[in-house]
Amino acid sequence: MSEKVVSQSPRPFIMTTTSNEWSSGICDCCQDLPQCCFAFWCFPCFACMTARKAGECLCLPLLESFGCIPPITLALRVSIRQRYGIEGSICKDCVYTYFCGPCTWCQIAREIKTRTSPITFVAG
Repeated sequence: MSEKVVSQSPRPFIMTTTSNEWSSGICDCCQDLPQCCFAFWCFPCFACMTARKAGECLCLPLLESFGCIPPITLALRVSIRQRYGIEGSICKDCVYTYFCGPCTWCQIAREIKTRTSPITFVAG
């Protein structure tokens, strides 16, 4: 006598990071503490590496002038927002760039890292 054994594997579902919102807030450094520490201790290096990961020239942040609103930071934030379809406005981008420049760079780096990470399969 043979017994028929039926086994079912759990069906995986895909978790995606597609959203029209930033994956982290402007002050969410706890999500990637090593990255924020790097930005704190060596901001010029951090900004250059982030620009490179965004597909821009490595030295682009070094051209940043200290005017009212840092133009390179603003341009990169707007570019990332448009690339990933994140809602927002140029007004908010100006405010974040002016008052929270280093935090803006950290948020951009976290967004690039989150959006370019591979799709995660979760068995449920």
